[in-house]
Amino acid sequence: MTLMGVLMRLPAALDAQLLRDEGISHFEYGILAGLSEAPDRTLRMSRLAILAEGSLARLSQAVGRLEKRGWVRRSPDPTDGRYTLATLTEEGWGKIVASAPGHVENVRTLVFDTLTKAQVRQLLEIGRRILGATDPGGSCPTR
Repeated sequence: MTLMGVLMRLPAALDAQLLRDEGISHFEYGILAGLSEAPDRTLRMSRLAILAEGSLARLSQAVGRLEKRGWVRRSPDPTDGRYTLATLTEEGWGKIVASAPGHVENVRTLVFDTLTKAQVRQLLEIGRRILGATDPGGSCPTR
């Protein structure tokens, strides 16, 4: 029950801070962050969906909102027109740079400041083991 509580409340707390302070959801933050780390700040939408842990439909809606704000641009993949590319714009880069410190501080406050150094190391190992069991194929990009 404790794990269930953490899995429900931590994402909600992360979402609340980003919505309050930055006007974006945690999912949208993940999209911007994923694009910010990609070569040329560009990914195929299908790859971005995997990275963001969302369906293509959910990703498309979120990217549409980010596009309206000028933070992401979609375009056909020039190497294969069946795919769509998402690119982080300069304005989007500015948004993720501005949003990151508050988000990182919130994660630190909610998770890492509540643990000892030994517990942080244990959390890393526990997380790796759970991820290995839930993602045996290793498709999770954070592995």
